[in-house]
Amino acid sequence: MARRTLAGVAALAAASLVMTPTAAEASPPGSKDVTAVLFEWNFASVARECTSTLGPAGYGYVQVSPPAEHIQGPQWWTSYQPVSYRIAGRLGDRTAFKNMVDTCHSAGVKVVVDTVINHMSAGSGTGTGGSSYTKYAYPGLYSAPDFDNCTAQITNYQDRGNVQNCELVGLADLDTGESYVRGAIAGYMNDLLSLGVDGFRIDAAKHMPAADLANIKSRLSNPNVYWKQEVIYGAGEAVQPTEYTGNGDVQEFRYAYDLKRVFTNENLAYLKNYGEGWGYMNSGVSGVFVDNHDTERNGSTLSYKDNATYTLANVFMLAWPYGAPDINSGYEFSDHDAGPPGGGQVNACWQNGWKCQHAWPEIKSMVAFRNATRGQAVTNWWDNGGDAIAFGRGNKGFVAINHESGSLTRTYQTSLPAGTYCNVQNNTQVTVNSSGQLTATLGGNTALAVYAGRSTC
Repeated sequence: MARRTLAGVAALAAASLVMTPTAAEASPPGSKDVTAVLFEWNFASVARECTSTLGPAGYGYVQVSPPAEHIQGPQWWTSYQPVSYRIAGRLGDRTAFKNMVDTCHSAGVKVVVDTVINHMSAGSGTGTGGSSYTKYAYPGLYSAPDFDNCTAQITNYQDRGNVQNCELVGLADLDTGESYVRGAIAGYMNDLLSLGVDGFRIDAAKHMPAADLANIKSRLSNPNVYWKQEVIYGAGEAVQPTEYTGNGDVQEFRYAYDLKRVFTNENLAYLKNYGEGWGYMNSGVSGVFVDNHDTERNGSTLSYKDNATYTLANVFMLAWPYGAPDINSGYEFSDHDAGPPGGGQVNACWQNGWKCQHAWPEIKSMVAFRNATRGQAVTNWWDNGGDAIAFGRGNKGFVAINHESGSLTRTYQTSLPAGTYCNVQNNTQVTVNSSGQLTATLGGNTALAVYAGRSTC
């Protein structure tokens, strides 16, 4: 079959830039935009967590790891090497998946699926659901002509053709310019939609032309379904995240990279204009995070290993009105390749290595703060020039973060109505006087967060 030429790739990319952004959902639809990313949790555990924690806490979405049949092996990355589009991975079968979606919906939580459609596997064998495969042959699904001609690994991110036609870490690269391939991918996604899925995180979106993804999306039973695309920013690279905003949200990796630098080496005072003021994409099309499963392993962002610094960065992200936030929730690791404890079965948080960051009290409490302050601008900014900051969200909320080593006592000016509020960071009550002032002492590496409608602890 015909293959994309470099000129054709450039033309496709140019076409993608003139797409109408209004064709896509910009930021997760609904009034609750926080997603708990339950990395490598099996579907039964996700279902239980939606009922017990995510729904009550106000999470709008849960993101689940790839459900497709994949290569065998204990490592986490086996989930990212599909061998068929059957729901037959280590995390559960079709029945468990459907039960999870229905249970989460009953708890008021929508479901986003991490979706691997750029590539298939890097080898041959038998998949987790019993399917036999070789690198370029997946019986009943794909054969050699459905893959790009370049069978070398990607080596040059300044070359669009190399990035989008060659193989990401040796994985068989699907030719998403082909109508058959587009239809097969859309068929997989439509099957997930038929089971009630509410959105997709598109893995490795950068390695597919934006116009190819637009075509695939146009084939869906709901072509306006929520999409969140993984397009890692690289200065001077041939493929840029802004090319993909016509399809839906794009993950803003610079947000996470810069948070690590500011929280570890610079001053929180610099965050006063965080977001577009730093050259990032528009807030309405940006997915943000403190870390994800890749970056917590490669060290490019903060991670659970950064303890209080990590917690405060998540508190800031949830309090700050930029982008749609993901809370990464995985498991402890020393071996970067290690798969999930117990094959993904989570019997209880904070046991068997499961970190459950989404349920840390300081983080979980900020989900309700974010929901309560939605649509409110930043007001009453204060900083000490260093690592202590405070700001309001209109007359709906106020947060203070002390990332200094010592305690800080001061009186803050807020725009909150007078009254008693619960500091949801430590479940103590604070009082706002008739002038909108709040006096508090914050220990080193702690925060304060109050919002309208929460007076008792």
